[in-house]
Amino acid sequence: MRVEGQVVVVTGGGAGIGAALCRRLHAEGAAAVVVADRDEAAARRVAEQVGGLAVAVDVTDGAAVAALVDRAESEVGPIGLFCSNAGVLFADPDPFDAASDSDEHWQLGWQVHVMAHVHAVRALIPRFRARGRGYLLHTVSAAGLLTQPGGGVYATTKHAAIGFAEHVAITHARDGIRVSVLCPQAVDTAMIRGLDDPGADRGPLRAAALDGVLTAEQVAEDAVRGLAQERFLILPHPQVLTYVRRKADDYDRWIAGMARLRAGLLGDSQG
Repeated sequence: MRVEGQVVVVTGGGAGIGAALCRRLHAEGAAAVVVADRDEAAARRVAEQVGGLAVAVDVTDGAAVAALVDRAESEVGPIGLFCSNAGVLFADPDPFDAASDSDEHWQLGWQVHVMAHVHAVRALIPRFRARGRGYLLHTVSAAGLLTQPGGGVYATTKHAAIGFAEHVAITHARDGIRVSVLCPQAVDTAMIRGLDDPGADRGPLRAAALDGVLTAEQVAEDAVRGLAQERFLILPHPQVLTYVRRKADDYDRWIAGMARLRAGLLGDSQG
């Protein structure tokens, strides 16, 4: 996909990977960038940087996402690329209990990591199909391909996000609709820095950061390269592909290895 000349929408665009995507896509020559975020002030700051349109939106609200698409197309033009990027991250309250997180967190993780993508696809598919083209970039995580030690909500909902993206790509391939999933490990954003706060369980942070922490700008650059090649799977940390192959080759050995990794991380976190 050529970003140049496209109208682009980025959810979660007020900070982190979303803000970096807005700036990078603008630099790539996007015709317009719509910066969507539940924090309207943050969206406005980024929109000012890229000469774009700021929209306050809660991606867990299907009607609000549909209204975002309507507004973008009426005020800016037909959307060529929709980046569904918003995310949340929680650590398990009890690292010795895989189901210890609250129902509230499970529901929010599902709404943000899965249903937000569903809402966007529902609003966009009829438009994309009518035009015979359209592109979806879903920011997911390497946790959707592997797992996230110490983060049951995150790992589970990110796996579901990968499954839905695959379903969309397969179902709508003949409609000219393309899908990419952006799956980094640790990225230097406020979301992951929250796990570094005093008193937080550092296991998920240490697990994600084993192969290095990338900047949001590096991830955005990889995203643009992946879009240009129309790759479904975009991996800013290339090691992830090796891990996925090992997992597929011997699932039992992979689980045993991950259990050893988790035990080591937990031992570190408890001194």
